[in-house]
Amino acid sequence: MLRTIVEGEPDFQAKLKALAARAGTIPESIESGARAIVADVRQRGDVALRELTQRFEGRTLSAIELSREDWEAAADGVPSPVRAALAEAANRIRRYHERERYNSYQTVEAGVRLSCRYTPLDRVGIYVPGGTARYPSTVLMTAVPAKVAGVGEVFMTTPGPSPETLAAALEADVDRVFLVGGAQAIAALAYGTESIPRVDKIVGPGNAYVAAAKRLVFGDVGIEMIAGPTEVVIAADATAHPAWVAADLLAQAEHDLLAVPILVAVGKEVAERVDKEVESQLADLPRQAIAAKAIAEQGVAIVVGNAKTAIAIINQLAPEHAGIAMADARQWAEQVTTAGAVFVGHEACEALGDYFAGPSHVLPTGGSARFSSPLGVGDFLKRTSFIEYDLAGVRKQAEAVVALAEVEGLFGHARSVLLRAKAGTST
Repeated sequence: MLRTIVEGEPDFQAKLKALAARAGTIPESIESGARAIVADVRQRGDVALRELTQRFEGRTLSAIELSREDWEAAADGVPSPVRAALAEAANRIRRYHERERYNSYQTVEAGVRLSCRYTPLDRVGIYVPGGTARYPSTVLMTAVPAKVAGVGEVFMTTPGPSPETLAAALEADVDRVFLVGGAQAIAALAYGTESIPRVDKIVGPGNAYVAAAKRLVFGDVGIEMIAGPTEVVIAADATAHPAWVAADLLAQAEHDLLAVPILVAVGKEVAERVDKEVESQLADLPRQAIAAKAIAEQGVAIVVGNAKTAIAIINQLAPEHAGIAMADARQWAEQVTTAGAVFVGHEACEALGDYFAGPSHVLPTGGSARFSSPLGVGDFLKRTSFIEYDLAGVRKQAEAVVALAEVEGLFGHARSVLLRAKAGTST
């Protein structure tokens, strides 16, 4: 089932390098299609939203915004055990992110006062896949950190939201819900229409058209990341439960045809046991077709000789999710420096993090954990620098500033400092 590569093979390093370079590219056909959609919405607003929704979804968009009454009525239909689970998940996510502290600060030296102020964004849009998909967890994992940060308004766009998604939006304190999906929703949030106000930042996953649109509007609006196919790398040794590890690989594989499930096995026997379990569990998995294709096309078992090498490979691959199913898991997890989220020990499966643990499950993919982080409170804050001098402070630093300005050939910069330092005036 899992394609196997073994440490020591002549092309082992080349294969690892290829896996590490797995970052997906958006096909030109999709990017050009998204570009046309964005331009259309930017020019024609609500009219374009209605026409595009009819064309791509076969859905008549009579109302672009869902009324609060209809929103609450739909949420009321969610069974009470699910409502309770959503409420507890929201509380756990909120408590976790409330511990993220970004404090404004200042420093004062001779004649100089410098400060940094954190302020929340005014308005954020979250994109939530809809239609046949139900992703209430996405609502919680994006909207709750935004609200913890103090964002003034959080808007949700989703095509055909499920009752569970709407219930999650209530738990997360979302302000407004718009019934728009696809690249057209991203364009509406980025530029505004008659019905949808423009936002400062857009977060949340979507299909390739949504990803392409987010890339296109970046710069006019903020985004958290360009999300690629979901992925997991699990390091397992002889102490691992093969059935548990296989279940975790399949849990990732069932997400998407392009999902990337990777096992790093300490020893060939570990790889064989897990592979056997993957085949066995796949037989009765409801999303068998999706998972089987992901396993066949992207699934890999990397066989190595020791735990140290297994951790080094995790750091090289920089996965969205890393699992440590090994003896002394906490010790080894401390050595993982490049991953979106690390699941430590045999019991900590990714599904717990996806729904309930607390940290946002919006994580860097495609190796971007090398330079980016999970979604958090900081994504919804902006920093502003404040610089204040008195004349004594200007005079003290003038010579050095003028020297640097003249090196760069910016003599107007030098003059602006010298006028203050020599004339003794702040005007």
